[in-house]
Amino acid sequence: MFTLLRKEVSGFLNSLIGYSVIIVFLLINGLFLWIFPMQFNIPDYGFASIDNLFLLSPWVFLFLIPAITMRSFAEEHRSGTIELLLTKPLTDLEIILAKYLAGVVLVFFSLLPTLVYFFSVYRLGQPVGNIDIGGTWGSYLGLLFLGAGFTAIGIFASSVSANQIVAFLIAVFLCGFVYTGFEFIYGLSLFGKIDLFIQQLGISAHYASMSRGVIDTRDVIYFLSLIAVFLMLTRFNLERRKW
Repeated sequence: MFTLLRKEVSGFLNSLIGYSVIIVFLLINGLFLWIFPMQFNIPDYGFASIDNLFLLSPWVFLFLIPAITMRSFAEEHRSGTIELLLTKPLTDLEIILAKYLAGVVLVFFSLLPTLVYFFSVYRLGQPVGNIDIGGTWGSYLGLLFLGAGFTAIGIFASSVSANQIVAFLIAVFLCGFVYTGFEFIYGLSLFGKIDLFIQQLGISAHYASMSRGVIDTRDVIYFLSLIAVFLMLTRFNLERRKW
């Protein structure tokens, strides 16, 4: 499995895909956080905080992560190499995990350069270091979990269709719904006592909780469960194609 993982990571980093994703992620965030005179602009915000990074990044990930994952299985099916891959001495789950972890590694690499934003605000604060460090690290962990969840959804979408564009659109829809859809349903107040339960089914509530710097076991379990569900659905899709 680790050989396939290294191959997948190398495939990202030895091509334009991986670097393009990282550059686009940093460019969009950099422009909105430091250049464009909008609500996300850190200097205009007037506080030593990078909270706006964690408000903006999920929406950027909503499109970038499906762009990363859309080729994971769709390209294998299109080119016919999926049969060759499945004959390797690997279980379906190991193949899925290798492709999934490669996507998570790329998400992690895309977040690393944003630490420059943190250290910049840390130095710019009055006095120096006047920033909520605990809340910031909690937000980073929440964003990493969110990216890992989106990656699992994207891997599943890629296993559904052999067309990369279709896989991309499915992933964007599913990621968007899981991120904001349940929050929207909760806001309608249609289901009475179970409205709060419906809200907890979405990523937004758990991500917001972690962004406050409080690492609640329930939030961690939620993200791990979300990842496990979509990886199991991906495994089911692969097995179904063998029938």
